Amino acid sequence: MSHFTKLSSAEPNPDLDRVEDVSPDEVNAKKDQLCLVDVRSPDEYVGPLGHIEGSILIELNELPHSLEKLPRQRTIVFICRSGRRSANATAIAKDKGFESAFNMKGGMLLWNEMGLEIKTKGA
Repeated sequence: MSHFTKLSSAEPNPDLDRVEDVSPDEVNAKKDQLCLVDVRSPDEYVGPLGHIEGSILIELNELPHSLEKLPRQRTIVFICRSGRRSANATAIAKDKGFESAFNMKGGMLLWNEMGLEIKTKGA
């Protein structure tokens, strides 16, 4: 369960070598078994791009202080708008010993582009 197929990044970032991407399709298929952490702002979370049902909101700048709240025994997938902030979040978690942490490639932009279900403020 904790292993996804590693995707190649379109823009390799040497500072994020340990970050593994997973596709929105993979996340959607397994979302009930994952701990989904959205690292955007509260306004983005309830905004037009919405969020994935069941995800929890922890802003990126709060993440280092909130990691102890996350379940180490579960696979964690970090989510943001485009995949950049969530890649940073994944790197932070990996540095703190979270071995089963992944970045959702393309973020909510790609999730929406693929027509996957979202929750918004009014939903």
